Amino acid sequence: MKRLPKRRRGMIFASAVSLFTTLENPDSAYANTALEWFNDNGIRLGGWINGGATFNPTQLTGFNGPVTFADRSNRFQLNQFNIYVQRPVVAEGSTWDFGGRIDFMFGTDAIFTQAYGVPAFDANTGQPLNRSNWDLDVCCASTRYYGIAFPQAFAEAYVPVGNGLNVKVGHFYTPIGYESVPAPDNFFYTHAYTMQYGEPFTHTGVLGNYKIAQNWTFMGGVTTGSATGGWDGGFDKQLGNWGGIAGITWTSEDMGTSANISGTYSATSTRSDEPWMLYSIVLKHKFTDKTHFVLQHDHGFAGNVFLNNVFYSNVIKDAEWYGINTHLYYDLMPELTIGVRAEWFRDRDGFRVFSPGRVAAATDNRGFSYALGRNQLGNSTSSPADYYAVTVGMNWRAAKRLKLDWKPLQQFNIRPNVRYDAADGLHGIDYRPFGGHKDQVVLSLDFMVPF
Repeated sequence: MKRLPKRRRGMIFASAVSLFTTLENPDSAYANTALEWFNDNGIRLGGWINGGATFNPTQLTGFNGPVTFADRSNRFQLNQFNIYVQRPVVAEGSTWDFGGRIDFMFGTDAIFTQAYGVPAFDANTGQPLNRSNWDLDVCCASTRYYGIAFPQAFAEAYVPVGNGLNVKVGHFYTPIGYESVPAPDNFFYTHAYTMQYGEPFTHTGVLGNYKIAQNWTFMGGVTTGSATGGWDGGFDKQLGNWGGIAGITWTSEDMGTSANISGTYSATSTRSDEPWMLYSIVLKHKFTDKTHFVLQHDHGFAGNVFLNNVFYSNVIKDAEWYGINTHLYYDLMPELTIGVRAEWFRDRDGFRVFSPGRVAAATDNRGFSYALGRNQLGNSTSSPADYYAVTVGMNWRAAKRLKLDWKPLQQFNIRPNVRYDAADGLHGIDYRPFGGHKDQVVLSLDFMVPF
């Protein structure tokens, strides 16, 4: 893929720095004028910075095995420097309203949320493909870990029909599942296998949300731009591969309990009519005002995909993946919450989970992975296996306890975590995806500053 000229890449970085300066120095004349214009037009500017470090005594490869996002072992990483511009729509009343949003992300997480829905190799045949040009190659040819993504770029409208219809058109985060890419939306620094490998991160297409009744909400739409069943599509390839996305949510009167089922269905690509589908069930319940519980189950299927892993060698067959994870959170005090997440995830055919995850994501259609350096062949592995993970951690909003008044620190969040992972190869396979081990313990500490 052709890289952007240095001048254009420089303009992107300069624009990001300029916007961040405006947000952090609202007393300057330029900032006052700009922010006044944005406020008058209902436009919001914001974002967050998220970074952290992990300690993994058993890893010498520099990666935490199949763990993505906080994947760099024994190193600090700037995960997300995210800036967004948004005009939220007024989602009520009898008047049309229009808005939209665009997100810019720089950091080590960018590679996992780019529009990579056209993979380096065809999912059904294994043949090399030319990938999407939306945001896969915006910058950073000189670094193995940092990149830029534009995970959202959509227009939005409120249509005053019935109880009110919201419609998004463009590129947006998936509404499926519980965990999501934006760091402020998650309790833990790391993610469950369900989210990392079992679900899409983004879609390109049209999505509508409609409140059917007081307790019921329906969402549905169409997706395109993807050669992986409508997942993580872009704007320039596979635009003829249309699929569907839908879901329904019930919420109790007191807002303490909710149940959601959602999913996707599509042909794999314009070259294959084989089905690619997923459903996800998420149940939430507040046992008390301080105790929050989440139960999630996902099940995915892809028809006649190409498998080449520890167990299967150049085999075409149906693939499935499924699992269960639970979350339990308790608010010890207004600024301190503790939580635990436990998960079992089965990659039945070795089709979804790769180790190291970044090496697989950064592999091109020649088999080289820039996560390993220039002209280095990708060495990520996969296998039919069960994965188990338990994570214990806390969220400490230090500014509240320390009574810091500086506005950017009001939502400053520190998240220490301890995570245990284990893998059990199916079919009697002795699979060791954690740097030659069957399990690992990862200690992590990260911080988050929304602005």
